This record gives sequence, structure tokens and C-alpha cells, in this order.
Amino acid sequence: QVQLVESGGGLVQPGGSLRLSCAATGNIFSIKVMGWYRQAPGKQREFVAAVTRDGSTDYAAFVMGRFTISKEPANNWVYLQMNSLKPEDTAVYYCKTESVLPEDDDSWGQGTQVTVSS
Repeated sequence: QVQLVESGGGLVQPGGSLRLSCAATGNIFSIKVMGWYRQAPGKQREFVAAVTRDGSTDYAAFVMGRFTISKEPANNWVYLQMNSLKPEDTAVYYCKTESVLPEDDDSWGQGTQVTVSS
């Protein structure tokens, strides 16, 4: 299994930037996909961005052009650079990994709060 710890959240003004980080430990060699999700108060958790082992990326439409996901080659860190932040980006952001091993469940971090407000 993989253990995940997010960091980098905080309070930022509209139009500002934040960089989220997620540290992965444990069986990182089994990681197939690393991604970010978010959950705003009263809403369901939603997909934000993901990066595969070979570096292919995918983004939700609402962050296209504003957020960039990246990772270390060793799959031990994944980042989310968030620019041009909007109040509607306010949420708890979670890191998630998927394994190449079918017997492994997905791994989730505890989340980091991002608040966009003036």
C-alpha cells in the first residue's frame, strides 16, 4: 500500500497562486496514476487532475489552463500548481494514487484546505 501526505494549502486572494505537494511513501513502485481531487462544502468529491506513470496528464475542464500537475520520476511526489485561483476553487484538496496491482485499493491522503477569498 501507499501512504500519502498533502501540504501547501492555505488562504489566498482571488487571482493568486498556490502549489500543493503530496508525498508518497510505501509501495511507490506500484503506482500507476497520481491525481488530485477536491471537495467543497456540501458537494461531492470531484476530479481535478491526474498524471500517469509515463507522464501523461488529464485535467478537469474547470481547471484547464490554470492548474498544472507534475510529479517526480520516482513517483514519490506529485504537485499541483494552481494559478488564477477563484473563490469557487475553495475546497479540501486530496491526493490519490492508483496501483498497477489489481489487489491494491486506491490510496488517499487526508487532504489540505485551500481557501480563496479576499
